Amino acid sequence: MLALVFVSDMESEMETHVVLLSSPGLGHLTPVLELAKRLATLSNSKVTIFVVPSLSAAESLVIQSFMSLNLCRIILLPPPDISHLVHADAAVVTRIAVIMREIKPAFSSAVSALSVPPTLFIVDLFGYESMDFADQFKIPKFVYIPSHAGFLALTLYLPVLDEVVKGEYVDEKDALFIPGCRPLQLEDVVDPMLCRSDQQYLEYLNMGIKIPMADGILLNTWEELEPATLAALRNDKLWGGISKAPIYPVGPTVTTPNRPIDSNKSEMFLWLDKQPSESVLYISFGSGGILTKEQMRELALGLQLSQQRFIWVVRTPVVAKSCDGSFFTVGNDCNDERLASYLPEGFLDWSNNMGLIISDWAPQVEILRHQSVGGFLSHCGWNSTLESITHGVPLIAWPLYAEQRMNATLLVEELKIAVRSKTLPSKEIVGREEIKLMVKRLMVDEEGHTMRARVKQLKLSGEKAWNHNGSSFKALAQLMR
Repeated sequence: MLALVFVSDMESEMETHVVLLSSPGLGHLTPVLELAKRLATLSNSKVTIFVVPSLSAAESLVIQSFMSLNLCRIILLPPPDISHLVHADAAVVTRIAVIMREIKPAFSSAVSALSVPPTLFIVDLFGYESMDFADQFKIPKFVYIPSHAGFLALTLYLPVLDEVVKGEYVDEKDALFIPGCRPLQLEDVVDPMLCRSDQQYLEYLNMGIKIPMADGILLNTWEELEPATLAALRNDKLWGGISKAPIYPVGPTVTTPNRPIDSNKSEMFLWLDKQPSESVLYISFGSGGILTKEQMRELALGLQLSQQRFIWVVRTPVVAKSCDGSFFTVGNDCNDERLASYLPEGFLDWSNNMGLIISDWAPQVEILRHQSVGGFLSHCGWNSTLESITHGVPLIAWPLYAEQRMNATLLVEELKIAVRSKTLPSKEIVGREEIKLMVKRLMVDEEGHTMRARVKQLKLSGEKAWNHNGSSFKALAQLMR
């Protein structure tokens, strides 16, 4: 899906108008939709969202649910054919960047046809090339980064690293220096930095060059979550020559369910109601993450060894080790019998008493806010991370691709609300014994209770950020002014 945001002046009789364009993928679309909600409700803006449909059934469900709120207008744009521009095996970052370039003519025509012209541009991180429309309309241009301040710092500093580091980043002897921030460990670099000759690296580098040209940068974080990194980014002595764009932390913006948790209860929620408080481990690898068959079996056996209750969103495994293989198609291959064939013999019989297996997709926010859920084994996508924090649920960090390794390190080492395996799941198979130990550390041991208390404090911090005098509320108000 694609989406971009415009806001009009709040002068005299002119109507405030917000238009959104997000890059493809549920992980990008969701935070843009939630930002649109904030703009529509807190600033009384008219909101229009331009969307390019993808192959994802889950995205279609999200859009339909969002449209039912009648807060914003959604306009579908014809998806561009990029088959002649990228190889079938091209990285997700490359494919998204090309889609965003190819959609520009259709998007420009659609924006020009609006009855109420835009007066402020907000593009998501992959929409940076569309910022030139703002110059055409003579309006300010903003970029929305649906991630944390550490990721923004790396993105903005990449053009400097590109000059300083001569070989591959992963071959460096020491961690990468970023002004005022924790050194970036080489194993945590984002996927586009793994190979400098790949097109996705050039796309990411271009992003780091163009984003500072915006009149402001919005972040899906809040002041109290990352005070040191945000302070560093605003330090002119450290960053003045790299980016002078003001930074607006407007998070946490996370999915909010449209219905009460006790209405139209499914079998899953009826089962959850019967479980002890904070006793269930929720397992999901996001809108695009998938496991190999071998890793799926080890995870199942590790759960069985731990003897802990669980809800596991299971997806058809991959033959090769590709972590993001369902990025554009999540929710389309649901087949309970086929999925069951990949699990160890006897696991389903055991799980009948200890857990539930859900195919492809589950109502994640509704699950995380249930009182019986006490842990989240997650791929550490930023949307899922914020959903876990804002519902007071600690994590087992299982990063797979994109910037998820950075996120996992933030959760484990800085926020101290997660445990993780000794080896990266994206590189090696995590064995059943280690999985058992991680599950018990989180769900049973004192360490897990300590993390649970800490994440509940972060939950309160996020709620306060959106109070009338909260930091994110003030940031959005400043942006609108």
